[in-house]
Amino acid sequence: MPNLIYVTEDDENIRELIKMVLTNSSYNVAVYESAEEVLQACEEKIPDLFIFDIMLPAMNGIDAVKLLRKNSKTKAVPVLMLTAKDTEFDKVVGLDAGADDYITKPFGVMELSARARALLRRNVVLEKITCGAISVNEATREVYKNNRIVELTFKEFELLQLLMKNNDRVLTREELLNAIWGYDYTGETRTLDAHIKSLRQKIGDDAEKQEYIKTVRSVGYRFCEGELL
Repeated sequence: MPNLIYVTEDDENIRELIKMVLTNSSYNVAVYESAEEVLQACEEKIPDLFIFDIMLPAMNGIDAVKLLRKNSKTKAVPVLMLTAKDTEFDKVVGLDAGADDYITKPFGVMELSARARALLRRNVVLEKITCGAISVNEATREVYKNNRIVELTFKEFELLQLLMKNNDRVLTREELLNAIWGYDYTGETRTLDAHIKSLRQKIGDDAEKQEYIKTVRSVGYRFCEGELL
């Protein structure tokens, strides 16, 4: 069965363009003009992916995503944010609200399709991974540190999962971007840095001490706490 995507965008032209692109990629697509409409739709059926514009009438996309992350039925559904703002602050605010990825307008249709495809990927083999005080349950997509749950976005979970599976091995920036974003990423690479920064904050990894996620200058990152169990 094709994946279901909910698109929330108040600009009719952009909304219909996104619908056409994703429908041509064999997805089922439902479009909405407001956050209130898509939240109402979730009471009937939960999609496999949300695409939200940040600037919406009444409730904005950021506040809508925060509500989705508080709902047990939608908290694990990936979110792609659309924004006309090309500043690091706006992107970080979106990620902190619970978005998993973002794309800046104007965007290419191939890039949009690729980002949606990447967010819809799921690992087939599920297990529990433990490195030091941090454990990841792939089946439930839950992360714990010292037996206390850590709330992560979809992309943050994927990133931590990949780093822990490759415990003590350096993963290059290119490897991480291609594995997590699912395509040969040639655009702005600060998206990786923003996710690493947010992930470190959530797992309590001091940016200076780097107890868990080590920065390998000019190369990439590695996770190096404890042994992979």
